[in-house]
Amino acid sequence: MMEKAHKMNKMGTEKISKLLLTMGVPMIISMVVQAVYNIVDSYFVSCMEDPNIPALGDYAVNALTLAFPIQMLMVAVGVGTGVGINSILSRSLGEGNKEKCSKISGNSIFLALCTCIVFVLFGIFGVDAYIASQTSDPIITSMAVSYLKICTYSSLGVSMYMIFEKLLQATGYTMQTTVAQIVGAVVNMILDPIMIFGWCGCPKLGIDGAAIATVIGQFISFFIDAYFYFRCNSKHFDTSLKYIKPEGKIIKQIYQVGIPAIIMQALMSILTYSINVIFVRVSTDAVTAYGIYYKIQQFVFFAAFGMNNAMIPIIAFNYGMQDKKRVNQGIKYGLIFTVSILCAGIIILQIFAEQILGIFSLSQSTTELAMLAIRIITPGFVFVGANIAYQGIFQALGNGVHSLILSLVRLIVVPLPLAYIISCFDFASSIIWIAFPIGEAVAFVIALIFMAHIRRKKISPIQSPVQQ
Repeated sequence: MMEKAHKMNKMGTEKISKLLLTMGVPMIISMVVQAVYNIVDSYFVSCMEDPNIPALGDYAVNALTLAFPIQMLMVAVGVGTGVGINSILSRSLGEGNKEKCSKISGNSIFLALCTCIVFVLFGIFGVDAYIASQTSDPIITSMAVSYLKICTYSSLGVSMYMIFEKLLQATGYTMQTTVAQIVGAVVNMILDPIMIFGWCGCPKLGIDGAAIATVIGQFISFFIDAYFYFRCNSKHFDTSLKYIKPEGKIIKQIYQVGIPAIIMQALMSILTYSINVIFVRVSTDAVTAYGIYYKIQQFVFFAAFGMNNAMIPIIAFNYGMQDKKRVNQGIKYGLIFTVSILCAGIIILQIFAEQILGIFSLSQSTTELAMLAIRIITPGFVFVGANIAYQGIFQALGNGVHSLILSLVRLIVVPLPLAYIISCFDFASSIIWIAFPIGEAVAFVIALIFMAHIRRKKISPIQSPVQQ
Protein backbone atom coordinates (compact mmCIF):
# COMPACT_ATOMS: atom_id res chain seq x y z
CA MET A 1 0.00 0.00 0.00
CA MET A 2 2.82 2.41 0.90
CA GLU A 3 4.62 1.66 -2.38
CA LYS A 4 1.41 2.21 -4.32
CA ALA A 5 0.81 5.58 -2.62
CA HIS A 6 4.42 6.50 -3.27
CA LYS A 7 4.05 5.84 -7.00
CA MET A 8 0.74 7.60 -7.32
CA ASN A 9 1.63 10.84 -5.55
CA LYS A 10 4.15 13.26 -7.06
CA MET A 11 5.38 14.26 -3.58
CA GLY A 12 7.13 10.88 -3.37
CA THR A 13 8.61 10.75 -6.85
CA GLU A 14 9.31 14.15 -8.42
CA LYS A 15 12.65 15.94 -8.02
CA ILE A 16 12.46 17.93 -4.76
CA SER A 17 13.70 21.28 -6.08
CA LYS A 18 11.26 21.13 -8.99
CA LEU A 19 8.46 19.93 -6.71
CA LEU A 20 8.97 22.82 -4.30
CA LEU A 21 8.77 25.27 -7.17
CA THR A 22 5.78 23.68 -8.91
CA MET A 23 3.84 23.46 -5.62
CA GLY A 24 5.33 26.59 -4.07
CA VAL A 25 4.94 29.11 -6.89
CA PRO A 26 1.12 28.79 -7.04
CA MET A 27 0.99 29.14 -3.25
CA ILE A 28 3.29 32.15 -3.38
CA ILE A 29 1.11 33.76 -6.03
CA SER A 30 -2.03 33.15 -3.98
CA MET A 31 -0.43 34.50 -0.82
CA VAL A 32 0.90 37.59 -2.59
CA VAL A 33 -2.56 38.19 -4.05
CA GLN A 34 -3.87 37.99 -0.48
CA ALA A 35 -1.37 40.68 0.49
CA VAL A 36 -2.43 42.76 -2.51
CA TYR A 37 -6.02 42.97 -1.47
CA ASN A 38 -5.02 43.77 2.13
CA ILE A 39 -3.11 46.70 0.65
CA VAL A 40 -6.01 47.61 -1.63
CA ASP A 41 -8.34 47.84 1.39
CA SER A 42 -5.92 50.22 3.08
CA TYR A 43 -5.40 52.26 -0.08
CA PHE A 44 -9.08 52.84 -0.77
CA VAL A 45 -9.97 53.70 2.82
CA SER A 46 -6.98 56.07 2.94
CA CYS A 47 -8.70 57.95 0.08
CA MET A 48 -11.93 58.47 2.03
CA GLU A 49 -12.82 62.15 2.45
CA ASP A 50 -15.31 64.17 4.48
CA PRO A 51 -15.28 67.99 4.58
CA ASN A 52 -16.35 67.81 8.23
CA ILE A 53 -13.54 65.43 9.24
CA PRO A 54 -10.02 66.49 8.18
CA ALA A 55 -7.64 63.59 7.45
CA LEU A 56 -10.50 61.04 7.41
CA GLY A 57 -8.24 58.67 5.46
CA ASP A 58 -5.74 58.53 8.34
CA TYR A 59 -8.58 57.78 10.76
CA ALA A 60 -9.84 54.99 8.49
CA VAL A 61 -6.40 53.37 8.11
CA ASN A 62 -5.97 53.57 11.88
CA ALA A 63 -9.36 51.83 12.33
CA LEU A 64 -8.28 49.01 10.00
CA THR A 65 -5.02 48.70 11.90
CA LEU A 66 -6.89 48.25 15.19
CA ALA A 67 -9.30 45.70 13.67
CA PHE A 68 -6.57 43.80 11.85
CA PRO A 69 -5.33 41.64 14.77
CA ILE A 70 -8.73 39.93 15.01
CA GLN A 71 -8.84 39.37 11.27
CA MET A 72 -5.37 37.87 11.61
CA LEU A 73 -6.60 35.71 14.47
CA MET A 74 -9.42 34.31 12.31
CA VAL A 75 -6.87 33.41 9.66
CA ALA A 76 -4.49 32.10 12.35
CA VAL A 77 -7.01 29.59 13.66
CA GLY A 78 -7.74 28.41 10.12
CA VAL A 79 -4.10 28.26 9.07
CA GLY A 80 -2.95 26.69 12.35
CA THR A 81 -5.63 24.02 12.22
CA GLY A 82 -4.76 23.58 8.54
CA VAL A 83 -1.09 23.02 9.40
CA GLY A 84 -2.11 20.15 11.67
CA ILE A 85 -4.41 18.79 8.97
CA ASN A 86 -1.73 19.23 6.31
CA SER A 87 0.93 17.45 8.34
CA ILE A 88 -1.06 14.36 9.39
CA LEU A 89 -3.00 14.09 6.11
CA SER A 90 0.21 14.16 4.07
CA ARG A 91 1.79 11.57 6.34
CA SER A 92 -1.31 9.36 6.13
CA LEU A 93 -1.19 9.61 2.33
CA GLY A 94 2.48 8.60 2.45
CA GLU A 95 1.51 5.62 4.63
CA GLY A 96 -1.32 4.70 2.22
CA ASN A 97 -4.03 4.92 4.93
CA LYS A 98 -7.06 6.11 2.94
CA GLU A 99 -9.62 5.53 5.70
CA LYS A 100 -7.69 7.79 8.05
CA CYS A 101 -7.39 10.43 5.31
CA SER A 102 -11.19 10.47 5.00
CA LYS A 103 -11.64 10.86 8.75
CA ILE A 104 -9.08 13.66 8.90
CA SER A 105 -10.86 15.55 6.12
CA GLY A 106 -14.34 15.15 7.62
CA ASN A 107 -13.22 16.21 11.07
CA SER A 108 -11.49 19.22 9.53
CA ILE A 109 -14.79 20.51 8.12
CA PHE A 110 -16.41 20.02 11.54
CA LEU A 111 -13.65 22.06 13.17
CA ALA A 112 -14.12 24.88 10.65
CA LEU A 113 -17.81 25.14 11.62
CA CYS A 114 -16.86 25.30 15.31
CA THR A 115 -14.34 28.06 14.58
CA CYS A 116 -17.01 30.13 12.85
CA ILE A 117 -19.35 29.89 15.85
CA VAL A 118 -16.62 31.14 18.20
CA PHE A 119 -15.91 34.25 16.10
CA VAL A 120 -19.60 35.08 15.65
CA LEU A 121 -19.94 35.05 19.45
CA PHE A 122 -16.90 37.31 19.75
CA GLY A 123 -18.47 39.69 17.25
CA ILE A 124 -21.62 39.88 19.37
CA PHE A 125 -20.04 40.19 22.79
CA GLY A 126 -16.37 41.20 22.46
CA VAL A 127 -15.70 43.67 19.65
CA ASP A 128 -16.63 46.88 21.51
CA ALA A 129 -14.39 46.12 24.48
CA TYR A 130 -11.55 45.01 22.22
CA ILE A 131 -11.48 48.26 20.22
CA ALA A 132 -11.94 50.37 23.37
CA SER A 133 -8.77 48.82 24.80
CA GLN A 134 -6.72 50.40 21.96
CA THR A 135 -8.24 53.84 21.41
CA SER A 136 -10.59 56.40 22.94
CA ASP A 137 -11.03 58.40 19.74
CA PRO A 138 -14.78 58.29 18.89
CA ILE A 139 -14.30 58.45 15.09
CA ILE A 140 -11.73 55.64 15.00
CA THR A 141 -13.77 53.58 17.47
CA SER A 142 -16.97 53.86 15.44
CA MET A 143 -15.29 52.83 12.19
CA ALA A 144 -13.26 49.99 13.72
CA VAL A 145 -16.21 48.46 15.58
CA SER A 146 -18.48 48.59 12.53
CA TYR A 147 -15.82 47.08 10.25
CA LEU A 148 -14.89 44.28 12.64
CA LYS A 149 -18.46 43.26 13.45
CA ILE A 150 -19.19 42.68 9.76
CA CYS A 151 -16.06 40.51 9.46
CA THR A 152 -16.78 38.40 12.54
CA TYR A 153 -20.49 37.91 11.86
CA SER A 154 -19.55 36.56 8.42
CA SER A 155 -16.57 34.44 9.49
CA LEU A 156 -17.98 31.24 7.96
CA GLY A 157 -16.38 32.19 4.64
CA VAL A 158 -12.83 32.59 5.92
CA SER A 159 -13.10 29.59 8.30
CA MET A 160 -14.24 27.20 5.59
CA TYR A 161 -12.02 28.40 2.78
CA MET A 162 -8.88 28.12 4.92
CA ILE A 163 -9.68 24.48 5.76
CA PHE A 164 -10.58 23.43 2.22
CA GLU A 165 -7.43 25.16 0.99
CA LYS A 166 -5.24 23.11 3.33
CA LEU A 167 -7.03 19.87 2.42
CA LEU A 168 -6.22 20.52 -1.23
CA GLN A 169 -2.63 21.56 -0.53
CA ALA A 170 -2.00 18.38 1.48
CA THR A 171 -2.77 16.30 -1.62
CA GLY A 172 -0.69 18.48 -3.95
CA TYR A 173 -3.48 20.50 -5.61
CA THR A 174 -1.88 23.89 -5.12
CA MET A 175 -2.91 25.36 -8.47
CA GLN A 176 -6.58 24.88 -7.58
CA THR A 177 -6.18 26.75 -4.29
CA THR A 178 -4.40 29.53 -6.15
CA VAL A 179 -7.33 29.89 -8.55
CA ALA A 180 -9.76 30.09 -5.63
CA GLN A 181 -7.77 32.72 -3.78
CA ILE A 182 -7.07 34.85 -6.86
CA VAL A 183 -10.74 34.89 -7.87
CA GLY A 184 -11.81 35.85 -4.34
CA ALA A 185 -9.14 38.55 -4.16
CA VAL A 186 -10.02 40.03 -7.55
CA VAL A 187 -13.71 40.19 -6.61
CA ASN A 188 -12.72 41.93 -3.37
CA MET A 189 -10.57 44.47 -5.21
CA ILE A 190 -13.33 45.20 -7.72
CA LEU A 191 -16.00 45.61 -5.05
CA ASP A 192 -13.86 47.75 -2.70
CA PRO A 193 -14.16 51.12 -4.50
CA ILE A 194 -17.71 50.37 -5.65
CA MET A 195 -18.92 49.83 -2.09
CA ILE A 196 -16.68 52.33 -0.30
CA PHE A 197 -17.37 55.30 -2.62
CA GLY A 198 -20.81 54.34 -3.93
CA TRP A 199 -19.94 53.73 -7.56
CA CYS A 200 -22.17 52.02 -10.17
CA GLY A 201 -25.36 52.79 -8.28
CA CYS A 202 -24.21 51.13 -5.06
CA PRO A 203 -24.85 53.05 -1.81
CA LYS A 204 -21.79 54.83 -0.41
CA LEU A 205 -20.89 52.53 2.50
CA GLY A 206 -17.49 53.89 3.54
CA ILE A 207 -15.43 51.56 5.69
CA ASP A 208 -18.37 49.14 5.96
CA GLY A 209 -18.08 48.66 2.21
CA ALA A 210 -14.47 47.52 2.62
CA ALA A 211 -15.60 44.90 5.16
CA ILE A 212 -18.47 43.64 2.99
CA ALA A 213 -16.19 43.37 -0.07
CA THR A 214 -13.69 41.34 1.99
CA VAL A 215 -16.38 38.95 3.23
CA ILE A 216 -17.82 38.40 -0.26
CA GLY A 217 -14.33 37.59 -1.59
CA GLN A 218 -13.80 35.06 1.21
CA PHE A 219 -17.08 33.28 0.48
CA ILE A 220 -16.25 33.03 -3.20
CA SER A 221 -12.86 31.47 -2.37
CA PHE A 222 -14.64 29.05 -0.02
CA PHE A 223 -17.10 27.91 -2.68
CA ILE A 224 -14.38 27.38 -5.31
CA ASP A 225 -12.08 25.49 -2.90
CA ALA A 226 -14.99 23.28 -1.80
CA TYR A 227 -15.78 22.42 -5.43
CA PHE A 228 -12.15 21.47 -6.13
CA TYR A 229 -11.93 19.48 -2.89
CA PHE A 230 -14.84 17.19 -3.71
CA ARG A 231 -13.70 16.86 -7.32
CA CYS A 232 -9.96 16.33 -6.83
CA ASN A 233 -9.41 14.78 -3.40
CA SER A 234 -11.98 12.08 -4.14
CA LYS A 235 -9.31 10.54 -6.39
CA HIS A 236 -7.23 9.77 -3.29
CA PHE A 237 -9.80 8.95 -0.57
CA ASP A 238 -13.51 9.08 0.24
CA THR A 239 -14.59 12.74 0.61
CA SER A 240 -18.22 12.07 1.55
CA LEU A 241 -19.70 14.11 4.39
CA LYS A 242 -20.37 11.00 6.50
CA TYR A 243 -16.88 11.52 7.92
CA ILE A 244 -17.83 14.94 9.33
CA LYS A 245 -18.83 13.20 12.57
CA PRO A 246 -16.23 14.29 15.18
CA GLU A 247 -13.75 11.67 16.30
CA GLY A 248 -11.69 12.53 19.37
CA LYS A 249 -8.58 10.61 18.33
CA ILE A 250 -8.39 12.36 14.94
CA ILE A 251 -9.04 15.82 16.41
CA LYS A 252 -6.35 15.20 19.02
CA GLN A 253 -3.83 14.30 16.32
CA ILE A 254 -4.75 17.38 14.28
CA TYR A 255 -4.27 19.66 17.27
CA GLN A 256 -1.06 18.05 18.49
CA VAL A 257 0.52 19.92 15.59
CA GLY A 258 -2.34 22.38 15.06
CA ILE A 259 -2.58 24.01 18.49
CA PRO A 260 1.08 25.06 18.56
CA ALA A 261 0.62 26.27 14.97
CA ILE A 262 -2.54 28.20 15.91
CA ILE A 263 -0.76 29.80 18.83
CA MET A 264 2.21 30.49 16.57
CA GLN A 265 -0.01 32.17 13.99
CA ALA A 266 -2.02 33.94 16.69
CA LEU A 267 1.19 35.45 18.02
CA MET A 268 1.10 37.75 15.00
CA SER A 269 -2.27 39.01 16.24
CA ILE A 270 -0.92 39.40 19.77
CA LEU A 271 2.15 41.18 18.42
CA THR A 272 0.09 43.60 16.31
CA TYR A 273 -2.39 44.29 19.11
CA SER A 274 0.42 44.82 21.63
CA ILE A 275 2.37 47.02 19.23
CA ASN A 276 -0.76 49.14 18.73
CA VAL A 277 -1.03 49.60 22.50
CA ILE A 278 2.71 50.34 22.89
CA PHE A 279 3.01 52.60 19.86
CA VAL A 280 0.06 54.77 20.88
CA ARG A 281 2.32 55.82 23.79
CA VAL A 282 4.58 57.29 21.13
CA SER A 283 1.93 58.79 18.81
CA THR A 284 -1.20 57.98 16.80
CA ASP A 285 0.89 58.52 13.67
CA ALA A 286 3.24 55.73 14.82
CA VAL A 287 0.28 53.32 15.04
CA THR A 288 -0.91 54.26 11.55
CA ALA A 289 2.65 54.05 10.16
CA TYR A 290 3.10 50.57 11.63
CA GLY A 291 -0.23 49.50 10.12
CA ILE A 292 0.88 50.63 6.66
CA TYR A 293 4.36 49.10 7.04
CA TYR A 294 2.80 45.82 8.17
CA LYS A 295 0.57 45.62 5.08
CA ILE A 296 3.58 46.31 2.83
CA GLN A 297 5.70 43.75 4.68
CA GLN A 298 3.04 41.13 3.99
CA PHE A 299 3.97 41.04 0.31
CA VAL A 300 7.32 39.55 1.25
CA PHE A 301 6.27 37.52 4.27
CA PHE A 302 3.27 36.00 2.50
CA ALA A 303 5.48 34.90 -0.38
CA ALA A 304 7.72 33.13 2.15
CA PHE A 305 4.67 31.58 3.81
CA GLY A 306 3.66 30.27 0.38
CA MET A 307 6.95 28.39 0.11
CA ASN A 308 6.53 27.28 3.72
CA ASN A 309 3.12 25.82 2.83
CA ALA A 310 4.72 23.84 0.00
CA MET A 311 7.52 22.54 2.23
CA ILE A 312 5.27 21.10 4.92
CA PRO A 313 3.39 18.44 2.89
CA ILE A 314 6.51 17.51 0.87
CA ILE A 315 8.72 16.96 3.92
CA ALA A 316 5.87 15.32 5.90
CA PHE A 317 4.99 12.96 3.04
CA ASN A 318 8.57 11.78 2.60
CA TYR A 319 9.06 11.50 6.34
CA GLY A 320 5.98 9.25 6.37
CA MET A 321 7.67 7.25 3.58
CA GLN A 322 10.88 7.20 5.67
CA ASP A 323 12.87 8.50 2.70
CA LYS A 324 15.84 10.15 4.38
CA LYS A 325 17.38 11.58 1.21
CA ARG A 326 14.18 13.34 0.11
CA VAL A 327 13.52 14.68 3.61
CA ASN A 328 17.00 16.24 3.69
CA GLN A 329 16.54 17.66 0.20
CA GLY A 330 13.22 19.18 1.22
CA ILE A 331 14.89 20.90 4.15
CA LYS A 332 17.84 22.11 2.07
CA TYR A 333 15.89 23.56 -0.85
CA GLY A 334 13.12 24.87 1.39
CA LEU A 335 15.67 26.95 3.29
CA ILE A 336 17.39 28.17 0.12
CA PHE A 337 14.17 29.24 -1.59
CA THR A 338 12.62 30.88 1.48
CA VAL A 339 15.71 32.89 2.39
CA SER A 340 16.07 33.95 -1.25
CA ILE A 341 12.51 35.33 -1.25
CA LEU A 342 13.20 37.44 1.83
CA CYS A 343 16.52 38.72 0.44
CA ALA A 344 14.72 39.84 -2.71
CA GLY A 345 12.23 41.60 -0.44
CA ILE A 346 15.02 43.52 1.29
CA ILE A 347 16.34 44.82 -2.02
CA ILE A 348 12.94 45.80 -3.41
CA LEU A 349 11.69 47.57 -0.28
CA GLN A 350 14.94 49.42 0.33
CA ILE A 351 15.06 50.71 -3.27
CA PHE A 352 11.37 51.46 -3.81
CA ALA A 353 10.21 52.44 -0.31
CA GLU A 354 9.39 56.03 -1.28
CA GLN A 355 7.41 55.02 -4.36
CA ILE A 356 5.45 52.36 -2.48
CA LEU A 357 4.50 54.69 0.37
CA GLY A 358 3.55 57.36 -2.16
CA ILE A 359 0.57 55.20 -3.16
CA PHE A 360 -1.25 56.00 0.08
CA SER A 361 -3.00 59.27 0.86
CA LEU A 362 -1.37 59.80 4.28
CA SER A 363 -0.08 62.79 6.21
CA GLN A 364 3.59 63.71 5.86
CA SER A 365 4.45 62.70 9.44
CA THR A 366 2.87 59.26 9.05
CA THR A 367 4.67 58.69 5.73
CA GLU A 368 8.03 59.63 7.25
CA LEU A 369 7.57 57.18 10.12
CA ALA A 370 6.56 54.37 7.74
CA MET A 371 9.68 55.10 5.66
CA LEU A 372 11.83 54.85 8.79
CA ALA A 373 10.22 51.53 9.68
CA ILE A 374 11.09 50.09 6.26
CA ARG A 375 14.71 51.31 6.43
CA ILE A 376 15.32 49.84 9.90
CA ILE A 377 13.29 46.61 9.90
CA THR A 378 13.90 45.11 6.44
CA PRO A 379 17.62 44.22 6.85
CA GLY A 380 16.45 41.68 9.44
CA PHE A 381 14.45 39.85 6.75
CA VAL A 382 17.40 37.51 6.14
CA PHE A 383 16.73 36.04 9.60
CA VAL A 384 12.99 36.04 8.97
CA GLY A 385 13.46 33.82 5.90
CA ALA A 386 15.39 31.20 7.84
CA ASN A 387 12.98 31.33 10.79
CA ILE A 388 9.90 30.85 8.59
CA ALA A 389 11.57 27.91 6.84
CA TYR A 390 12.57 26.26 10.11
CA GLN A 391 9.04 26.66 11.48
CA GLY A 392 7.70 24.76 8.46
CA ILE A 393 10.36 22.06 8.83
CA PHE A 394 9.54 21.56 12.51
CA GLN A 395 5.80 21.34 11.77
CA ALA A 396 6.30 18.84 8.95
CA LEU A 397 8.28 16.55 11.25
CA GLY A 398 5.65 16.76 14.00
CA ASN A 399 7.59 19.17 16.23
CA GLY A 400 4.92 21.84 16.52
CA VAL A 401 6.09 22.91 19.97
CA HIS A 402 9.50 23.86 18.59
CA SER A 403 7.80 26.09 16.01
CA LEU A 404 5.74 27.64 18.78
CA ILE A 405 8.80 28.44 20.89
CA LEU A 406 10.53 29.95 17.88
CA SER A 407 7.53 32.18 17.21
CA LEU A 408 7.27 33.20 20.85
CA VAL A 409 10.87 34.37 20.81
CA ARG A 410 10.75 36.24 17.47
CA LEU A 411 7.34 37.86 17.96
CA ILE A 412 6.75 38.26 21.70
CA VAL A 413 9.57 37.48 24.13
CA VAL A 414 12.20 39.75 22.55
CA PRO A 415 10.48 42.51 20.49
CA LEU A 416 7.60 43.48 22.81
CA PRO A 417 9.60 44.18 26.01
CA LEU A 418 12.26 45.92 23.94
CA ALA A 419 9.67 48.09 22.14
CA TYR A 420 8.02 48.97 25.47
CA ILE A 421 11.34 50.03 27.00
CA ILE A 422 12.19 52.18 23.97
CA SER A 423 8.71 53.78 24.03
CA CYS A 424 9.56 55.34 27.38
CA PHE A 425 12.14 57.64 25.79
CA ASP A 426 11.57 60.90 23.91
CA PHE A 427 13.40 59.61 20.83
CA ALA A 428 11.26 56.44 20.67
CA SER A 429 9.75 57.13 17.24
CA SER A 430 13.23 57.06 15.68
CA ILE A 431 14.50 53.72 16.98
CA ILE A 432 11.55 51.66 18.29
CA TRP A 433 11.55 49.75 15.00
CA ILE A 434 14.88 48.07 15.87
CA ALA A 435 13.00 45.72 18.23
CA PHE A 436 11.80 43.61 15.29
CA PRO A 437 15.12 42.62 13.62
CA ILE A 438 16.69 41.96 17.02
CA GLY A 439 13.87 39.52 17.82
CA GLU A 440 14.42 37.70 14.52
CA ALA A 441 18.19 37.42 15.05
CA VAL A 442 17.79 35.88 18.52
CA ALA A 443 15.17 33.43 17.20
CA PHE A 444 17.49 32.36 14.36
CA VAL A 445 20.15 31.20 16.84
CA ILE A 446 17.54 29.17 18.72
CA ALA A 447 16.26 27.66 15.43
CA LEU A 448 19.75 26.35 14.63
CA ILE A 449 19.92 24.63 18.02
CA PHE A 450 16.47 23.07 17.57
CA MET A 451 17.30 21.85 14.06
CA ALA A 452 20.44 20.10 15.24
CA HIS A 453 18.45 18.30 17.95
CA ILE A 454 15.61 17.26 15.60
CA ARG A 455 18.02 16.05 12.94
CA ARG A 456 19.79 13.86 15.49
CA LYS A 457 16.55 12.45 16.96
CA LYS A 458 14.30 12.07 13.90
CA ILE A 459 16.19 12.23 10.62
CA SER A 460 19.52 10.52 11.32
CA PRO A 461 17.87 7.30 12.66
CA ILE A 462 16.08 6.70 9.32
CA GLN A 463 17.85 3.60 8.01
CA SER A 464 17.83 4.16 4.27
CA PRO A 465 15.89 5.94 1.54
CA VAL A 466 13.03 4.15 -0.18
CA GLN A 467 14.29 2.53 -3.36
CA GLN A 468 12.75 4.00 -6.49
